[in-house]
Amino acid sequence: MLFHHFLKIFTHVDALVMTALKFKPYVHNILQWRDQILWRKVSEYLKNYSERLSVAKVLVENGLNIKNGKIYCNDIEIPIVKVARVAKVDRRTVMETVKIIRKNDELRLIFTHIRSAGISLREIAKPLNLGVVEITPEDPKIVGILANAASIIAEEEISIRQALTDDPELSPEPKLTLIVNRKIPGKLIPKFLKIKGVAKVSVY
Repeated sequence: MLFHHFLKIFTHVDALVMTALKFKPYVHNILQWRDQILWRKVSEYLKNYSERLSVAKVLVENGLNIKNGKIYCNDIEIPIVKVARVAKVDRRTVMETVKIIRKNDELRLIFTHIRSAGISLREIAKPLNLGVVEITPEDPKIVGILANAASIIAEEEISIRQALTDDPELSPEPKLTLIVNRKIPGKLIPKFLKIKGVAKVSVY
């Protein structure tokens, strides 16, 4: 998810919160742009080839890059057959997709530099005693949800460890997920729900 991987770099609470509070009108737009522009560019070239698009989706969602005709997760080589299995295509389709990417200047640039940003704390929040709030927007294009949610959390002196967003062009129900340094108090749920554009909130 574009992008799901690039957004993981916001792991330091103070930087995220201060940015959100200082630039409220712009933060959501910047994240939304990051989240959409890559997949739109990729799908533009592969939209007429559903199987190749499936391969590209697996690459983007997992932050896999292409070097010298091979697929890598950062610096770890990923077997073609493994990608084919996840994309539900044959090995040849994966190889054809890689060739097309390498021949296209824009796609080659994208897939040469895309990287997996590392571990997501969402799945391991509970054993680490971290808190999680998942916010589902009415429309992912609505501005200010991240900024306002960060503000509410900051007022409780809770630190944000990680912010993740689903790509609205890859996920049927995109969410904003904030992982924080302790459990989210239940009293904050009504405040999150009052944010303009928020449809649903889950805290755990």
